[in-house]
Parts: sequence; C-alpha cells; structure tokens
Amino acid sequence: MDAYGFLANVREKRPLVHHITNWVTISDCAQVVKSLGASPVMAHAAEEVEEMCGLASALVLNIGTLTREIVDSMKVAACAANKRKIPVILDVCGAGATSFRDRTCIELLDTVRIDVVKGNRSEIARVAGRHVHTRGVDSLFVTGDLGAIASELARKRGCTVVMTGAEDIVADSGKTLLIRNGVDQMATVVGTGCMAASVIGAFAGASPEDPTLAAAAALSCFGIAAELAAVGFAGPMAFKQQILDNLYALDRTNTRARQRIVE
Repeated sequence: MDAYGFLANVREKRPLVHHITNWVTISDCAQVVKSLGASPVMAHAAEEVEEMCGLASALVLNIGTLTREIVDSMKVAACAANKRKIPVILDVCGAGATSFRDRTCIELLDTVRIDVVKGNRSEIARVAGRHVHTRGVDSLFVTGDLGAIASELARKRGCTVVMTGAEDIVADSGKTLLIRNGVDQMATVVGTGCMAASVIGAFAGASPEDPTLAAAAALSCFGIAAELAAVGFAGPMAFKQQILDNLYALDRTNTRARQRIVE
C-alpha cells in the first residue's frame, strides 16, 4: 500500500473532522488535523452535534474526559454519522482505569456503529474483555498475542481495531497490519495518542471505503513525521511542534522512503 496516496487524498478532499474529544488535548487534535490539510471542528453540545455531523466527513469520539452529558452527545452524534454513513472513530482513552469508562465503551459499541476502535495495548485488551487495568491513560504490560487480541475484537465488533505501541497493530476481520513507524520520544508528549485518533479520522474521512488501510496509512504518516522531528530531539514541546510542522510538509519522497507497513 502507499501511505502517501492516502495523505494526498486528505489534502485534496480536505475532509471536515467533527470531534467530541478530550479537553486535555483538544487544541492539539484540532491542529494536527489542520496540519494535514483537513478541517477540524469541536462540537460537544447535544443541541448541535447532529447538525454538525450533517456537515462532517468523519466523527472522532474520545472518552478521555467523560461526563454523562458528553456520553449522551456522543450517542446522538454517532447515530447521525451512521445515518450518513461517515466513519466513526472511537478512542477508548483510559479504558480499564474506571468502571465508567469501561461501561461507556461498551455502551457506545452496543448502541451505534463504530468503524475504528483505537487505543493502546491495555485499553484495547480491556475493551476486548481481558482483565487488565490502565494507569490513568498510560499503557500497562499486556500478556498474550496482541495481534490476536486486536483481531478478535475486530471480528466481534465488525470494525477496524487500532492498537498503538512500539509497533502499531491495525486489524479487521480479514487482515492484520503492523506499522513500524514512530519513535520512543512520542511517549514524552501528552496527547500523541489523541492526535493519532484525529489523524485516523482525517484519513478515514477522505477514504471511507477502506478504514483499515486508511488507519494504517494515518499511523505511518504520523510516525514518519515523528521520526523526522526526533532528529536533534531537544525536549517534548519542541518535538511536538516539529511533528505538526513535519506533517504539514510531508512529501512523497520522505513518505515512500520511510513507510514501514507490513501484513
């Protein structure tokens, strides 16, 4: 597959990505979408989310800073997105940390169609029914075959599953892809996981016919931007700025030379 082709599609189509997302990282999520050439919008109020979904190309839901009102808005927005057949991305941020987050993940998966479920190893394992706990929003060690866990959840829920880590896993009912782009320094920045979900939203919004390949391309491009930013790493804030700038400037040559996606 050609990750740059998916990025070029984002830049050409400029999808509007509607977010109901984490208050901690909301600005970074907006900026990463903008840096790709797409358009972000952040609308949480139940009074407007259905109307906003009428304009959007994708919907990104992030449970990082939940309230009951936000959960209700997510369900209204996702129902509207399902009716329009635009992709819905659910970032299960902090699943396994509290019972409220766990219940919310299952409630959303049971009541609306989710096209992409994204989380780190312990978050995805928890949503898949494993007895693991998450330390806040940080991943903890998970035993077992990670690819099998992702594939099992994908088959059970009829969706694409994205498991982030040192090696990202993207799985659906028929295939599993490994994305080997990225650097360890990404863990020094709050919000790279949330930003990754927004990047997936932009790529899926521009290429809704194949959310699995779109998600893999999104993670590869995001990881390549981080690799370029890590050269001469000076600290987490400068690194984050460089990731955003490198996404904006990412070209065909760098992407195709650095892409590391294997099945």
